[in-house]
Amino acid sequence: MKNYAFSFILIVLVNLSVFAQSNQTRGRISEFGIKVGYLEKGTLNMITDVEGVKVGHLTLKERTDIRTGVTAILPHGGNIFQEKVPAAIYCFNSFGKLAGYTQVQELGNIETPIILTNTLNVGTAMEAVVKYTLEQKGNENVRSVNAVVGETNDGYLNDIRGQHVTREHVIQAIKSAVSGKFEEGCVGAGTGTTALGFKGGIGSASRKTIAIDGKQYTVGVLLQSNFGRELYINGEPVTTKIKSNKINKKEDGSCMIIIATDAPLSTRNLERLAKRAFIGMGKTTNVMSNSSGDFAIAFSTAYHIPNDSKSNLYDLPPLFLNDAMTTLFQAVEEATQEAVYNSLFMATTTTGFGGNTVNAIPIEQVLKIINK
Repeated sequence: MKNYAFSFILIVLVNLSVFAQSNQTRGRISEFGIKVGYLEKGTLNMITDVEGVKVGHLTLKERTDIRTGVTAILPHGGNIFQEKVPAAIYCFNSFGKLAGYTQVQELGNIETPIILTNTLNVGTAMEAVVKYTLEQKGNENVRSVNAVVGETNDGYLNDIRGQHVTREHVIQAIKSAVSGKFEEGCVGAGTGTTALGFKGGIGSASRKTIAIDGKQYTVGVLLQSNFGRELYINGEPVTTKIKSNKINKKEDGSCMIIIATDAPLSTRNLERLAKRAFIGMGKTTNVMSNSSGDFAIAFSTAYHIPNDSKSNLYDLPPLFLNDAMTTLFQAVEEATQEAVYNSLFMATTTTGFGGNTVNAIPIEQVLKIINK
C-alpha cells in the first residue's frame, strides 16, 4: 500500500509541476528579451497602432466543454458600409470557410467589421454582421451586405457541434471594440485554439516602416493561431526540445491573419502585402498541412471609398509605387512572426471538450532552450 500511495503522490506532484510551469506568469515575447526582426515596434506593438482600428472580443468559457468566442476587427469607428476601406485577401491554403472573400477580391474593398470565430459558427456571424450593418444610421436603404467572416476549427477543446456562438455574441464583440490595448491569448476567437503543439489564441504585433519620403508608416497584425506541429523560435525546434507527453503535435488547423496599415496602397499592393505575411508565419514552423485554412486579409486606413456619391469619381491620395513596398513587406513579415509568438506566450493551459487539455507553452523552458 505504501508503494501505491507513494506512486500516487508522485504522479500528482508531476502533474502539478507541469501545470505550474504552463501557467507561470504570462507575457508577450518581447517582455522576455526575445527580439523578432529589426524594425521599430509601434507604441502598443498591436494592430491598433494603426490609427482608427478597433478590436473587440466575446469569450465563451461555459460548462466544461464550451471554449470558443468571437473577435471583431473594425477598420474605423464610423459607418464602414458607407465609408468602405480598400482591401485585399491572399489565400495560402483554401481548406477554410472565409465568407465574403470573392466580393473583396472583385471590388477591392471591405464594407463591414471583420469577424473571426469557429468553423461552424460562420453562418451565425454572417447573419449578425448583416443585422448590425442594416441597423446602423444611414443604412436604411441598404439591400446588400458583404459580411467578411473568417474561422479556425476549435473542436478539440470546444463543443463545436453545439454552435454556441449567437448573433448577440457577435454584435456584442463588435460594440465592445476598443482602439487601444486589448487582450491576447485565450480570448475571443482564440479561446479554444491549439497551435504548434501548445495552446494557441489571439496574438498581435506592429512595426513602423523605414521612412518613405520622410514619413514612417505603421503595419499592424492580429491573428488567430490554430496551426502547425513544430514551433521554431530563433531557429530552435522548441516543440521537440521540450520533453512532455502532453504536447499536442496535431498539425491540422488554420490561421487567420488580419493586416492593417496607414500606408496609401492600391488593392493590388495590399494583396502583395497580405502574401508576405506568410513568410513571417513560415518562420515559426516547419509543417504547413493539407487541412490548414490560411488566409491573410489586408486593408488600408489611408483613404475611404464612399458608398454613395453624386459623382462616379472619387479622390485618392498619392499611392505608393511598387519600389516603396520592400519596407512594408519587412514590416508585415516581422509583425506576423511576433504575433504568432504572442498568441502562444499569452495563452494559458486549457481543458475543455471531452476532458481534452492543451498546455500553455512553458516559457521558462523556452528561454533556457533559446539562451542555450
